[in-house]
Amino acid sequence: MDNTFILKLILTPALIGAASLAGRRWGHAVSGWIVALPLTSGPVVFFIALTHGPDFALSTSLGILSGGFSLAIFSLSYAWVARRQKWPLTIFISTALFLASTFVLKSFVIPLGPLFLLVVLAFVLTLRLLPRHMEGALVPETIPTWDLPVRMIMTTVFVLLLTELAPLVGARLAGLLSTLPIMTATLTAFAHHQQGHASATEVLRGLVMGLFSFAGFYLVLPLLLPVGIAIAFTAAILTAFILQGISLWLIQRERPA
Repeated sequence: MDNTFILKLILTPALIGAASLAGRRWGHAVSGWIVALPLTSGPVVFFIALTHGPDFALSTSLGILSGGFSLAIFSLSYAWVARRQKWPLTIFISTALFLASTFVLKSFVIPLGPLFLLVVLAFVLTLRLLPRHMEGALVPETIPTWDLPVRMIMTTVFVLLLTELAPLVGARLAGLLSTLPIMTATLTAFAHHQQGHASATEVLRGLVMGLFSFAGFYLVLPLLLPVGIAIAFTAAILTAFILQGISLWLIQRERPA
């Protein structure tokens, strides 16, 4: 069996499992903050770099960063639709808007510098436009036993499929699709179903706060990929962790006393 395939089977579920367990421990906003890290798209572009080379991975990275716009649209639409609708219709509408945005973005290529600034601006505006803090955003007391395995399996299958299909759909579309919010949708839908739209909004607020580290990761990665895969991913991961630490501090500050 291919060593890269084995690495996918081990690394992807391990990352998702660790993030999910940490989110359960510290609450909805923190769970959203954790999945903002490139836990799905990061392994996708890493395996693409190993399999198809740095140039293909660089184009994929730019597509992933462009997908930040779609993530912002998903977050805003879910938070506002959830105030009036139950989770099945809410997730259908927000996912449809995500895919529509992805279809439009496929035709636009923006240089890295302006793209990064525009994506960061989109995240700032999303934070300002999300519904404000509401009562009832509590951590659920009971979580189905099948929840964690399903999350790990879904995400691993997605990474395997996308890395295999990347040459067929092209680097840019593969990057855009890798931001499909599978984990975010799962966390948000569970919070919405179990405790209402207030908790779902807290997941999304934590997500958007954490997406600044996502943007930092995909600013550094394409800049350094021509130097080497190991150097590029090491620097990008360090950047993401630094920005993630800052955003966690801000989340803690926003929590009511």
